[in-house]
Amino acid sequence: MLQRFSLGLARCEEITAAALAAAVTCLILINIAFRALGNPIYWVSELAIYAMIWMTFLIAGAVLKRRQGIAVTLLSDLLPPVGRKLIVLWVDVMVLLFAVLLVWLCWRWFQPLALAQAGFDTRAFQGQTFNFIYAENTSTIGIKKFWVWLIVPWFALSLSLHSLANLGQSLLSLKARV
Repeated sequence: MLQRFSLGLARCEEITAAALAAAVTCLILINIAFRALGNPIYWVSELAIYAMIWMTFLIAGAVLKRRQGIAVTLLSDLLPPVGRKLIVLWVDVMVLLFAVLLVWLCWRWFQPLALAQAGFDTRAFQGQTFNFIYAENTSTIGIKKFWVWLIVPWFALSLSLHSLANLGQSLLSLKARV
């Protein structure tokens, strides 16, 4: 069940990342055309940057789910199958630890409970916590930056799910072989 959900989520992340890649291409082409005409639209560049950032985080989660990241396999290639499985298991544990740490850091960064305790009043929240995450606007688009930064907790939660599913798969694979 967890494996199926993780695969479905990875597929959705891949589709969304592909759509964002197309959007980045279109935004850059629009920007080039308007600059060539002498009338640049500055917010287009910023939107392309944010779309590229979101695309990168989304596809990174899917790549780690499918274990398709770049790897140096000199050591694992020399090991017997059980040794390779142990290395994969160790990598899965390290990715899960990183993901859980990132979830915790995002929780500390966004402080959702403190925001709720302040009645979702960002000024009261800032006065109580000295955390100004919800105050800063983007340069040209004019939206609050925390909307853009929400990709980081999404990535942290997604990576936690994917790494947990991969860890379960590795444990089953190791158990079946040993």
